[in-house]
Amino acid sequence: MRIVFDRSRCKQHAQCRGAAPELFSFAADGSLVILDENPPEHLREALQDAVDACPGQAISIEDD
Repeated sequence: MRIVFDRSRCKQHAQCRGAAPELFSFAADGSLVILDENPPEHLREALQDAVDACPGQAISIEDD
């Protein structure tokens, strides 16, 4: 699986980081940092929680 991120839709609410801190962080300038663009399958639930929590719908999952 792969994390798809639309930077133009991100409003920097940090809901993704709250849902999946092992996958998302923020840089000093406030921009989103994806820690692993191709996370292991055992993190799918956390990633789905981050997708669901994003108010800007900036994150999605693409299956390989």
